[in-house]
Amino acid sequence: METRILYVRLPCNPIFPIGVVYLADHVQKLFPAVEQRIFDLGTVPPIDFDSALDACVDEFQPNLLVFSWRDIQIYAPVGGRGGNPLQNAFEFYYGKNPLVRLRGALGGLRVTTAYYNELWRNLGLIKRGLNRAQRYNANARSIVGGGAVSVFYEQLGKSLPKGTIVSVGEGEALLEKLLRQQDISGEKCYVVGESAPRERLIHEPPANIEKTACNYDYIEKIWPEFQYYLQDRDFYIGVQTKRGCPHNCCYCVYTVIEGKQVRINPADEVVAEMRQLYDRGIRNFWFTDAQFIPARKFIDDAIELLQKIVDSGMKDIHWAAYIRADNLTPKLCDLMVKTGMNYFEIGITSGSQELVRKMRMGYNLRTVLQNCRDLKAAGFNDLVSVNYSFNVIDETPETIRQTIAYHRELERIFGEEKVEPAIFFIGLQPHTHLEEYAFKNDILKPGYDPMSLMPWTAKKLLWNPEPLGSFFGEVCLQAWRQNPDDFGREVMRILEQKLGCADLEQALKAPIERTEKQLAKV
Repeated sequence: METRILYVRLPCNPIFPIGVVYLADHVQKLFPAVEQRIFDLGTVPPIDFDSALDACVDEFQPNLLVFSWRDIQIYAPVGGRGGNPLQNAFEFYYGKNPLVRLRGALGGLRVTTAYYNELWRNLGLIKRGLNRAQRYNANARSIVGGGAVSVFYEQLGKSLPKGTIVSVGEGEALLEKLLRQQDISGEKCYVVGESAPRERLIHEPPANIEKTACNYDYIEKIWPEFQYYLQDRDFYIGVQTKRGCPHNCCYCVYTVIEGKQVRINPADEVVAEMRQLYDRGIRNFWFTDAQFIPARKFIDDAIELLQKIVDSGMKDIHWAAYIRADNLTPKLCDLMVKTGMNYFEIGITSGSQELVRKMRMGYNLRTVLQNCRDLKAAGFNDLVSVNYSFNVIDETPETIRQTIAYHRELERIFGEEKVEPAIFFIGLQPHTHLEEYAFKNDILKPGYDPMSLMPWTAKKLLWNPEPLGSFFGEVCLQAWRQNPDDFGREVMRILEQKLGCADLEQALKAPIERTEKQLAKV
């Protein structure tokens, strides 16, 4: 029987579904006879989810369904699920006014209800799609993967239909073996009801597959909703230039999901892929790498790519990415401006070198500042988003003052209106060093449910421990009261009013202490 693969992107925010696009492209190049279809529920109104899925399955009659589940973002710092989860939690846990606490509790109840409804809805869509497909092909089966599944693969497997293949991390090698009817037991997956996930499955390295330019002529044929993402000229379309992240940041799960080996996509292939989108009218690109320049050894690769973009003649484009700003050089800065970078995010987490070291971030704050000066000198005059995650490990009033000093220096470099502080409180995720730290310090017990939104679990997973937890709670509540539309800048202003601002040189030093080495091992 010929294989017919239906990729179902489960509902999420309208973000370009790069994962299923690349999977379908990879399969087509190896197995051109396989029939494929992409169905994106992100483009369908919620009221039509069930009927639209039924209609697609009825028309295409697949015998393999590949479900992509992108989001189970429990502690988002922005609006979503009917409210701001962070604000609701802080009002409930730290509000002094009983009415504020009640509002937080009601908001939290709405968020919790929406969260569990989404879980049940997505699980229901998976079961519905599989059952529908089995009407036409009794042996139809399903694969479930994506970012959410890769993080919570142990928990989600308990609720999926028996026989479902749970894919962890990248899916190309698994799909290849499945289509060749080869044994898949060695792949990063397990089969619900037939096998249990191996110990530390997520930590196994991914297959080293060289990526070629996505064939968008083919993708357009198998994906009726493709034009949805081309309508809005301000929309950023994802393009991947590499996979993997070599770092050990204590709270980050990217390096676990994608693996530490950085695999560079050939620059000519990346440019060829961009050109196909450019010819369809796309002018805004988001480089979807975990980090656009993950380490200094990859600077030459970034230079090669940007130079080839310049040489391609695509002069009216813009692009954005997550960037480790410690890996910039004057030449790279010049090329970034020349090629149209108009936004980037840096996740420095703290403006205190001492805390950066303790969180295993692996960069030098002094270098970041100098490279930002080089970027400004090269003519960059657009927005920079700087991610701060307060109170992660060993935060003190002094390290807060240092972070304020560091942020003020970034404002002096780029201009206050160009530097947007994004205030995060870490949502502790499985498989991270921070989880190990929580176990070793009796904050969490092994066997806890990382998907639980019950208040007694949520307060531990929304990482804001005492003795500073209540202080940060009060500061954030004050910022939401005073200036909710500019929350990040308001938080920094309040912190400076309450604690003052350190000398910048103090922020850039990290004295070696005996206790620090022990923390850094966690």
